[in-house]
Amino acid sequence: MHFRQWKRREFITLLGGAAAAWPLVARSQPPAMPVVAVLDCIGGGAALPPFRSGLGETGYAVGRNVVLDVRATDQYDQLPALAADLVSGHPAVLVALGGPAAPAAKAATTTLPTVFSIGGDPVELGLVDNIARPGGNITGTTFFTAELLQKQVGLMRELLPQTSAIGVLVNPQNPRAMADLAKLRIAAGTIGIEIHVATAVAKSDFEAAFATFQSRHINGLVIPGDPLVLRERAALTQLALRHSMPAVMGGREFVQAGGLFGYGASLADAYGQAGRYAGRILKGERPGDLPVLQPTKFELIINLKTAKALGLTVPPTLLAIADEVIE
Repeated sequence: MHFRQWKRREFITLLGGAAAAWPLVARSQPPAMPVVAVLDCIGGGAALPPFRSGLGETGYAVGRNVVLDVRATDQYDQLPALAADLVSGHPAVLVALGGPAAPAAKAATTTLPTVFSIGGDPVELGLVDNIARPGGNITGTTFFTAELLQKQVGLMRELLPQTSAIGVLVNPQNPRAMADLAKLRIAAGTIGIEIHVATAVAKSDFEAAFATFQSRHINGLVIPGDPLVLRERAALTQLALRHSMPAVMGGREFVQAGGLFGYGASLADAYGQAGRYAGRILKGERPGDLPVLQPTKFELIINLKTAKALGLTVPPTLLAIADEVIE
């Protein structure tokens, strides 16, 4: 699903009867509903539904007692302007969904309560100074740990024990891309695997990236999480099948789209927690007092149907530790 830029304001307008009665109606109206401004670079319907659900768990229902003002884009260079636009509306809370959206939100305000949901290390990204007690006006959730990419490399080595090189697809526009790549190089180097990198900033770059991997005789891929990857996971899984390249990335969403391996935390849980944090802030809590939440459980999901299509036999050792196997 492609999307460029859109904005939506979800609300309910109460209309009075006759024009003459309007002053009386206006005097009896309840106070204006608080506005939660959302900067979304995830798209594809992945983040907003669980976010709204989490917000609802704190007692806030969109259209009943809270308004969502949403700006979404897949063009990362538009994020600063969209964040500034949202802040200019003086919302009660600003929310950034997706790693590239978070720095734009932070740069747009130092006072407005802000919640992020990202895949990177918020300290490395300069969002907070301390995960346990962020201080300031910003907090949020992260579904990434340094061990995640190391584990993904290890899974690929266990699946392909003879491989000496794997491919890595990264989006250089993602603020955490270089940090991810550095961690992957370290993880791969410890087990004697060479890393070959291809880049993609849009779906149209995927074909060239896979051609690069094929020309280098790469037979396995690790794909770090990125909003582009999440949005276009179906296209990526189809390319991996067509080029006979087993791939691993974070989360069940990739495997449900036909990917071979998914290893990571629940994205829906992270977006839902961002909604709960937004609700708690609306009730008066300060973001600086709310710790940045990290996942406590990672899950390995294996798609045996995809393995069969790739002509691979998944080792019993991997099947034994899988949290879920799709047949």
